[in-house]
Amino acid sequence: MSLSFLSRVEVIKSDLSFDDQGKSRYHKILVVMWEALYLKAYREKILEERIEKAWQLLEACTVCPRKCRVNRLQGEKGFCRGGLLPEVSSYAPHFGEERPLVGRSGSGTIFFTHCNLGCIFCQNYEISHLGEGRPVSFERLARMMVELQALGCLNINFVTPTHFVPQILKALPLAIDMGLKIPLVYNTSGYDSVETLKLLEGIIDIYMPDFKFINPEVARALAQAPDYPQVAKEALREMHRQVGDLILDEKGVAKRGLLVRHLVLPAGLAGTAEVMRFLAEEISKDTYVNIMDQYRPCGEVRRGSVLDRYITSEEYEEAVSSALACGLHRLDQRQRWRLIW
Repeated sequence: MSLSFLSRVEVIKSDLSFDDQGKSRYHKILVVMWEALYLKAYREKILEERIEKAWQLLEACTVCPRKCRVNRLQGEKGFCRGGLLPEVSSYAPHFGEERPLVGRSGSGTIFFTHCNLGCIFCQNYEISHLGEGRPVSFERLARMMVELQALGCLNINFVTPTHFVPQILKALPLAIDMGLKIPLVYNTSGYDSVETLKLLEGIIDIYMPDFKFINPEVARALAQAPDYPQVAKEALREMHRQVGDLILDEKGVAKRGLLVRHLVLPAGLAGTAEVMRFLAEEISKDTYVNIMDQYRPCGEVRRGSVLDRYITSEEYEEAVSSALACGLHRLDQRQRWRLIW
C-alpha cells in the first residue's frame, strides 16, 4: 500500500512475543488511520481558497466543458439548467452501488437534479432531463451529508455533481462543522473539465466516473457532445493523477482512488473494447472497473431504433472478455440484476 495516499499514519500499539530463548520482545504494529482528504484541506484553509475560485466560475459559467458562460450568480441557466442553489432529487443510503462503496452500511447517495451531459437513454431520465427535484440551501445540503453519516453510510456519494461543484464546495465547511468525516465520492458522467477537477484535488477521496462512448459521432448523436471522448480521457487522467488506483481497507471498503464505470450499449455503440484498452494502457491495468449490463431502453430512445432493446448475454460477455484481454483484472463482481437474453 502506498502511503502517499494517506492523510494520517500512526503506530498505536505494540505486540508482545518471545524468541527461541524465551526472551520477550515487542513488535510495533503499524495501524493506518484513514482521514478524509477534505479535513486536511479545511484545517489548512485550502478549502476556503477553492470555494472562492469555484464561485468565480459561475459568473460566466465555465464549470463544465460546455462553457455556456451564463451568469448563474444572477439566476441565468445554460445547458444543464442548474442555477445558483444546488438542486437535489433525493438522498438516502444506497445498497446497489459497487461492493467497495456499499459494504454492509450502504453508500450515502445525494442525487443532484439536471445534468451537463444529457444522454438520450439516461437511466435516471426523470431527474436529469425532466428536472425532478428542488433547490435546497447550502445548510440543508450540508445536513443531508451529516444525516447520511449518522445512518451509518460509509461515504457521501455525490451523484451527477459536475454542474454543482461550486455549491458542493460551499456546503462542505458547514458539514464539517457539523461533524462530517467520511470519504467523499464524485459520481460523474465523465464530462468534467480538468480546470474544475483541479479545484477538487485534496478534497474528493474517490472518483467514480463513467466512460460512456469512445466515438465522437456516437457522443454527438446520443449526448450532444462530440468532444466527450477526449474530455473523458483528460478527466480520467486528472482523476487518476490525484488519487491513484482504488485502495481498499482490510474489509474491502474503498478509502481512496479511482473507480470507472462503463455501460455496455447495444450493437457496440459504446466502443467497449477501445474504452478498456484506454484504461489499461493510459490509466492503469490496476484500474477498478464496473462493466455494467443495466442498459434498458428509456428516455428519448425511439421505438425500433438500434437502442430499442436490452443488450444480449453475448454482448456483455464480449465486453468482459475485452477488459480481461487488455490486462484489466479488478472487475466489479456483482450478481446480475436481471436476466439478459
